[in-house]
Amino acid sequence: MSWHPQYRSSKFRHVFGKAASKENCYDSVPITRSVHDNHFCAVNPHFIAVVTECAGGGAFLVIPLHQTGKLDPHYPRVCGHRGNVLDVKWNPFNDFEIASCSEDATIKIWDIPKQLLAKNLTAFKKELVGHARRVGLVEWHPTAASILFSSGYDYKVMVWNLDTKEAVIMSPVKTINCHQDVILSMSFNTNGSLLATACKDRKIRVVDPRAGAVLQEASYKGHRASKVLFLGNLKKLLSTGTSRWNNRQMALWDQGDGNIRYYEVSTDKPHLNYLTEYRSYNPQKGIGVMPKRGLDVSSCEIFRFYKLITTKSLIEPISMIVPRRSESYQEDIYPPTAGAQPSLTAQEWLSGMNKGPVLMSLRPGSELLSLQPLPPERPLSKPRAHTSPRLFNQTEKLAAEDGRRPLSLLEERAPRWASEHRLEEKKTWFTNGFDIFECPPPKTENELLQMFYRQQDEIRRLRELVTQREVQAKQLELEIKNLRMDSERL
Repeated sequence: MSWHPQYRSSKFRHVFGKAASKENCYDSVPITRSVHDNHFCAVNPHFIAVVTECAGGGAFLVIPLHQTGKLDPHYPRVCGHRGNVLDVKWNPFNDFEIASCSEDATIKIWDIPKQLLAKNLTAFKKELVGHARRVGLVEWHPTAASILFSSGYDYKVMVWNLDTKEAVIMSPVKTINCHQDVILSMSFNTNGSLLATACKDRKIRVVDPRAGAVLQEASYKGHRASKVLFLGNLKKLLSTGTSRWNNRQMALWDQGDGNIRYYEVSTDKPHLNYLTEYRSYNPQKGIGVMPKRGLDVSSCEIFRFYKLITTKSLIEPISMIVPRRSESYQEDIYPPTAGAQPSLTAQEWLSGMNKGPVLMSLRPGSELLSLQPLPPERPLSKPRAHTSPRLFNQTEKLAAEDGRRPLSLLEERAPRWASEHRLEEKKTWFTNGFDIFECPPPKTENELLQMFYRQQDEIRRLRELVTQREVQAKQLELEIKNLRMDSERL
């Protein structure tokens, strides 16, 4: 597969990244300097959570999204772990609930108040105790409520059911023991019926999270995977990592520098197509990604990253914008996305049911596309005990059946948009403050190219307008000539 830029038709071809101004960043944030490889940041439409430096235990900050500028050095923290916090994740179905894991081998669930914290938050909602060594990753199930996954340095992945009255849960509902080393990354398919992991033993595994059985396994001699990701409905996996000579093998995101590269994922080969690159001289410690439902669609924002810059104690929002002249809702760049409503209860998922996420439209004022989630799928059949996992060779593509129905079926059930659309009100959420119609002076080569493309589009539009006016003038001239001839006859 070639990773060089290719000129192809794409609605995302001219996407560009724009960093927020200094007053719209989060300054003086004591970002953790831990050497643990993780994001250290989690974002939702209300808050940004970032792991921080803390003496005598672990802590993280929860900052309201609109509260930009310089952070008070005495700003309250969420603290209660006895060791450094290694990962934080917001509940996808509750914007005021967050999970954290730590070197103290525990996972804690926290309720974040809607009002600003007045003092340090030390009272956790639940504590999960089961790992023998420090816990490095936590991940919420994408469709089932109250299901949380954790992985630790004891090489175990544990499945927790939080739908209980106990404040301290001592045992998980399932423990997956198929890994031989530290788990570096976890990723679910669309409906949460499969779990992909990247392990320090250089193997990528696709696991049935309920049975704990390995369904597929891949091992590459020339590739040391550190991150793995399910690519939506393509039924494929993408991994990033390094070669045997520690050269970075480029894919969707690149670890260690300050650049962000854009790729378009499509159903046509080679599936990944390079678009462009956002360049920055400031290396990132980690990145938080805003869920789609928190984007500013009025400015054609398709992604928003929150970049942790440890050297400056700064959190810098970076918006990815598709330049469009129209201010109306651009439906072609905003397909239905997962909403904040679970499609399964914890018991339904544990019993073997699979459902896709409840989708929503990002059009302002719209409701969920389907209040009734997709019909349950048949549970995955457990593999026989004597069946060994299939080993892929180096040239095979790693793919997994995720069991999700095609999007076209969902679209058939979705209601059609009304013929008359309401006026769209601009959101008051923080954006990068950049108006693509003001055309500010370009500061980088990328911005210069974007300005050139916009100018070319404007020139093309003006030429079309001139052509239309010329045709109208010829038609008017012909009508005048015919009138003169008629008058001469009379």
